[in-house]
Amino acid sequence: MKRLLSLDILRGMTVAGMIVVNNAGGQLSYDSLRHAEWNGLTPCDLVFPFFLFIMGFSISIALRKFGYAPSKSVIVKILKRTLLILLVGWAIHWVGHLCWGDYFPLAHLRLTGVLPRIAICYGIVALMVLYTPHKWLPRIAVLLLVGYALLLWIGNGYANDPTNLLARIDHFLLGEEHLYTKQSVDPEGVASTLSSIAHTIIGFLCGKLLLAADGSKENAASRLPLRLVRLFVAGSLMLMVGYLLTEALPLNKRIWSPSFTLVTCGGAALLLGVLTYVIDLKGYRRWCRPFEVFGVNPLFLYVLSEVGSILLGRFGLKAPVCEALHAAISNPYLASAAYAVGYALLLWLCGYPLYKRKIYIKL
Repeated sequence: MKRLLSLDILRGMTVAGMIVVNNAGGQLSYDSLRHAEWNGLTPCDLVFPFFLFIMGFSISIALRKFGYAPSKSVIVKILKRTLLILLVGWAIHWVGHLCWGDYFPLAHLRLTGVLPRIAICYGIVALMVLYTPHKWLPRIAVLLLVGYALLLWIGNGYANDPTNLLARIDHFLLGEEHLYTKQSVDPEGVASTLSSIAHTIIGFLCGKLLLAADGSKENAASRLPLRLVRLFVAGSLMLMVGYLLTEALPLNKRIWSPSFTLVTCGGAALLLGVLTYVIDLKGYRRWCRPFEVFGVNPLFLYVLSEVGSILLGRFGLKAPVCEALHAAISNPYLASAAYAVGYALLLWLCGYPLYKRKIYIKL
């Protein structure tokens, strides 16, 4: 099967967006580079859900060559990758403590976060794909979203305070010391992982849809236009249903509301469809090559950006750069954005030699 360059480009756009969003240069940043305070949706809120969608899509590619059949080698590979991503996520938090002299932060090391959520969703969905009939997966995704919606409804799930059942579950299972402390509700909490798993399943199903993984001997590329239309239809339906649900279940990234799952999956499917048409079908590729650098080593460059950000802060290198930018650029929002984009470009320079040498560091 021919590689979908559009998937690498969308992944690269997403990782570049994650790096920019996480590295504002100062206290101020544009609204579009900040997460919604609670209910609502900003461009910043799209990057992580797009990554989960892409990961689900990638699972369909990775396991397709094994016929979606479980084997010892495949299961070991999935479990190893899950554990590695989980440990790297915890290690990043550990580095943050080490830099300030806290060498053994086990009592208050954050157990949740972006990489732990990626690891859990990857491991569960990959194993589910191997052991569950695929015709059941849409029903499982719907059941997860409906069940989670009921949990939000009965558990005061839209309250940004300690009465929220999601917060109470996290405190009971993990303890306050191991959670995100800047808000009452952890944005990568235990219960909201249910919706994230459904999110990843939807990405997998869209992967099967676009890649014609139906057992047919016909060349998948010749059937791509029809599959592309179906992907556009699926994306549009998810987007429409998601927005219709916002009256009862507002868009909310921090609790990963069901409407948020549907809207962001719909948006990701539509954007991937457009990129597939432009890049893989029409062959317009030169404009998107810079994003491919991020797309072929996504988690490595993301982890490098997180560790680099911690070290820049610890050794006092970030502050003078930010001050210089704010002195040169009168608009503080623009200066902040310039730092974030500049930092992303620095990471691009780190990834470019790997890209040229076709070195892919997989986590």
